[in-house]
Amino acid sequence: MKNSLKILLTAGMIFLASASVSCGQNAGTGKKDEKMNTIKINREQFLEKIYNYEKNPQTWKYEGDKPAIVDFFATWCGPCKALGPVLEELAAEYADKLYIYKVDVDQEPELSGAFGIRSVPTLLFIPASGEPSMSPGAPSKAQLKQIIDEHLLK
Repeated sequence: MKNSLKILLTAGMIFLASASVSCGQNAGTGKKDEKMNTIKINREQFLEKIYNYEKNPQTWKYEGDKPAIVDFFATWCGPCKALGPVLEELAAEYADKLYIYKVDVDQEPELSGAFGIRSVPTLLFIPASGEPSMSPGAPSKAQLKQIIDEHLLK
């Protein structure tokens, strides 16, 4: 009886060890199993692709060629984690009409400070022309589609 219990425990430990190794095999390599539709950007890319607030501190001048949404998020934030897959779906659905960017506030404190981000998630909605607007919180997919269709793509 003791031997069969030892064998069972050993087999279970080997199974768990092999499962944890296979689950983490891409960890740290920078490789992703699936294509990301959203675009993670840093401060320099933001200045180049969205708005150079250093060059034009008083006047909003969007640098992009189609409307955009910027998601200011944090990896530890529960609502941000819930919003992430919704933004991925919308980025795929509106791929040729809209950019969806993601800014990690913990990695880009200067950028989030420049926009006065005090809570995450906060979304920056940028029409192709005109002034942007900001909204804290995690809207539903239906609410986001309405904002995109009625305000960004009009």
